[in-house]
Amino acid sequence: MQIHIVQEGDSVYSIARLYDSTPNDIIEANELETPGKLVIGQALVVPIVGQYYFVQPGDRLNTIAEQFNMTADRLAAVNGLNTDSTLAVGLRLYIPDQPPTPITSNAYIEPYGGTVSDTLRQSAESRAVNLTYLAPFSYEIQEDGTLKAPPLDNFKEIARKNDAVLMMVVTNLADDGFSAELGRKILSDEALQDKLLDEIIQITKQVGFKDVHFDMEFLPPDMKESYNQFLRKAKQRLSKEGLLISTALAPKTSADQKGAWYEAHDYQAHGEIVDFVVLMTYEWGYSGGPPRAVSPIGPVTDVVNYALSEMPAQKILLGQNLYGYDWTLPYEPGGEFAKALSPQQAIQTARKNNVAISYDQKEQAPYFTYTDGEGKKHEVWFEDARSIQKKFDLIKEKNLLGISYWKLGLSFPQNWVLLSNQFSVKKNP
Repeated sequence: MQIHIVQEGDSVYSIARLYDSTPNDIIEANELETPGKLVIGQALVVPIVGQYYFVQPGDRLNTIAEQFNMTADRLAAVNGLNTDSTLAVGLRLYIPDQPPTPITSNAYIEPYGGTVSDTLRQSAESRAVNLTYLAPFSYEIQEDGTLKAPPLDNFKEIARKNDAVLMMVVTNLADDGFSAELGRKILSDEALQDKLLDEIIQITKQVGFKDVHFDMEFLPPDMKESYNQFLRKAKQRLSKEGLLISTALAPKTSADQKGAWYEAHDYQAHGEIVDFVVLMTYEWGYSGGPPRAVSPIGPVTDVVNYALSEMPAQKILLGQNLYGYDWTLPYEPGGEFAKALSPQQAIQTARKNNVAISYDQKEQAPYFTYTDGEGKKHEVWFEDARSIQKKFDLIKEKNLLGISYWKLGLSFPQNWVLLSNQFSVKKNP
C-alpha cells in the first residue's frame, strides 16, 4: 500500500501511472467525491501490493532497508541490484509487503437523541469487518445502581455477521458529563456495587456482550483505591460468567500525575486486574483549548511508554481519534469552541477554501489555515494516512494488543484501507 502526497499538477491519472495502479482504485480507496479537484498536500492511499520508495540524497541501500525492516541483501535482490550499487537520486525501489500483524481492534459508536442515525448504522455495517469489538456508548450508571441503556438498533446482528462481538461500555455519565459525585456514590456503597454488577450480568446475557468495559472518568482523587477494589470485585464476578473486563484510562505519563482526569486511574492496578485497557491517547488538541494536533505522536508515545512500565504490552489498546477540529482564530480561553470534523470534511474544507494542506513533522499531523466568507481566520488539525501510519508503526514497534477508535460515524477511509493492509484483526475473543 502506497501513501502519496498530492503535489502541484498531480491528478488521479498521473498518480495511478506513477505507482502502476488505476484511477478507479485510487478513487474508491479514498472515497474521492471530486477526483478532478485534488488538494495540494492531501494524503492519498494507492492500493497496490507493496509500495515504492524514491531514493533521496544521502540514501544508501542499508539505510533504506532499515526503514522498512528489511536486509540490504533482500532489498537489493527484489530490485535487481548489487548490494554495493550506487543509488541515483529519484530511483524507484520496490518494497514488498510485510506479513500482516495480528491485532485486536475496537470502535466505540455513540448514538444521539435516543436513536441510531442512518450514518451510524451504515458506518457500523461497513467497518465491523475490521473490528474485534463494537462498543455502543454507553450504559449510564444511575443513582440507584441501575443502568440507562443506549439504543442498540441492529448492532448485535451487524457484529454477528462480521464475526465481531459487542462490548458493554459502562460509564458514570450524567446530564452534565462525567460525574465525580456519582462515581463517589457508587464506589462508596457495596450494596449499590452489587446491584450494578447484578444488572450488568443480566444485560450481558440478554444482549450477548462478551466484554464489560468500565469508562469511569473524572473520579475524585481519593477514590483511586476504591475504584481498584471495585474492579477487583467486578473481575471476580464477571470472570465466573465467562466475561472479559476492560477499562478506559486517561493518558498519563507518571503514576502521580495531577489533574481531575488522571489521579483516580491507577495504571499498575488496572494492568494487574483487568484483561485489557484502552489508553485515551487523544485530546491534546481539544475543542475548548488552543489549536493543536489531537493526538501528536510525541505525547502519545510518552503515554505508551509509561503504560508499558506498569503493564504488559498485550493488555494495551492504543486509543485513536477519527476526527479533527476547526478552530476560529484568534483562540481565546473560554471563547468559541472548535468545531469537530472528520478527516474527509477537513479535506473538503481545504478544497472549498482553495488552500494547501501542510504537515507538522514533530506532531506528525496535517493542518491548514483559511479565511472564511466573513473574514474570520481558522486553523484546522486532523488525521490523514501519514499520521495514522505513525500510530500503526507504534503499535507494531511496541507489540501492543491493538487499537481502539473514538468513534464511528466520521469518514476516514484511508485509515481502514491501511488497517486492512497491515493487520489481521482477531475475531471472537
